[in-house]
Amino acid sequence: QLPDQTDIKILDLLQDDFPLTSFPYRELAEKAGISEQEFINRSSSLQKAGILRSISPVLESETLGMNAGTLIAFHLPEERIHEIAAVVNSFPEVTHNFIRDNYYSLWFTLIEKDLESLNKLLVKILEITGISEDDVLNLISVKKYKADVRFPL
Repeated sequence: QLPDQTDIKILDLLQDDFPLTSFPYRELAEKAGISEQEFINRSSSLQKAGILRSISPVLESETLGMNAGTLIAFHLPEERIHEIAAVVNSFPEVTHNFIRDNYYSLWFTLIEKDLESLNKLLVKILEITGISEDDVLNLISVKKYKADVRFPL
């Protein structure tokens, strides 16, 4: 079932700043024009339908001491893509991972406390997977302009 206008309002509200109050769902429900229980029920239904993955904080990595990031691309044989993706996904420092229809078929982001740690992590991934440095594109971040994901609904 597709979300109705109330569901879309709930999704929009959940993408904004979550209220840090004693009754955050009540506050959001008031903005949506529904009861707190209906807000919770609808949110739960949206999650069960696979539309809402989770309600979780977005942490500011640099404030937490994670000052080095990079975008990595691997050139891989097609038959190894899913195997390598599983290895890459096993590292908590990986924030995103995508398969692309490109010479470099697996693209992912890594975050670490500093460049030395970031490079050690990449070497570890290469050792585990057996990927050659010649098959790696490493695009280290030099400045963050935007780190926010909100979908216009």
